[in-house]
Amino acid sequence: MKALDVYLQNVRIAQAKRFIKKGDIILDIGSHDGVMFEKFQDIISKGLGIDPLLPAVVEGKNYKLIPGYFPNVCPDDERYDVITMLAVLEHIPSNNQKQLAKDCAKHLNKGGRVVITVPSPQVDIILDVLTTLRIIDGMSIHEHYGFKPSDTLTIFDPADFKLLHKESFQFGLNNLFVFEKL
Repeated sequence: MKALDVYLQNVRIAQAKRFIKKGDIILDIGSHDGVMFEKFQDIISKGLGIDPLLPAVVEGKNYKLIPGYFPNVCPDDERYDVITMLAVLEHIPSNNQKQLAKDCAKHLNKGGRVVITVPSPQVDIILDVLTTLRIIDGMSIHEHYGFKPSDTLTIFDPADFKLLHKESFQFGLNNLFVFEKL
């Protein structure tokens, strides 16, 4: 990843950190290289990261990264206090998004949180330019599927989740959603 990619990743991680509590057990969908777990290792008790682009299992101090797709490779009996999806939801095809939310509900403890960041639509244009100029690597931007941040509110069913927090950041180019499992 280039320096700007790392910066953007760190900003998303900092946004998520505000909603992580001491001792939380975290599932990170789209964990990439596990840098979030490295930054949270003194806060969380345990973490599992899942990413389809991982070449192999990675073991950290109090976390494990596994290659594959959620929920297919997620242990059925594990429950989490927090599920993070930082710059991930926009990569999920729209016909799979509601099932993803149901799977999140299945793997969360009652009162658990889903912390999501998603870009605003105009980011695709900016990313195309920055990728063409080789300023960023622009990971999988071809998979954004025309996602709109407002779609997030309809994906997470009010019968299963309550919206705790919603805000935009980075001059409105990114959005943060936090849902609580009922």
